[in-house]
Amino acid sequence: MSLRLLLVSDTHVPQRAQALPDQVWAAVDDADVVFHAGDWVSAELLDMFEQRSRQLVGVYGNNDGGDLRQRLPETASVTLEGVRFSVIHETGPAKGREERCEALFPDADVRVFGHSHIPWDTASARGLRLLNPGSPTDRRRQPVCTYMTAVVGNGRLGDVELVEVKRR
Repeated sequence: MSLRLLLVSDTHVPQRAQALPDQVWAAVDDADVVFHAGDWVSAELLDMFEQRSRQLVGVYGNNDGGDLRQRLPETASVTLEGVRFSVIHETGPAKGREERCEALFPDADVRVFGHSHIPWDTASARGLRLLNPGSPTDRRRQPVCTYMTAVVGNGRLGDVELVEVKRR
């Protein structure tokens, strides 16, 4: 059996966007598990994710207020199909990220994070996979808004894809 994953972060609704794009909601509907690595900004958006997701793994980010911090942890961990995932909003500077995360999260196979709005897909020396899906609503210095999809099954993470949010 395999599970379809959606990785999203830095939605910033309603500050940077009035609503999440329909394309992203369709990806939520298609996913077996949705990861959100923080900076939701509004509790209403979290409510919508909770209603639409089959399984939601989320954390709060630096732009999330007390209402979201009461409902979400700073870090979250889950094991899916034998793969150990860890989620946090911020991992610090890009330089040395792999080594830092490897030391801080020795039991994780995959680390999902956000904050920078910059897509990231690397692995540490021991094989810890680091994934940042970018932002589906605020591209900052990136050419496009993005999220990621992946598949997990039989103890392996596979088919990791960076998906461009199409502009209407």
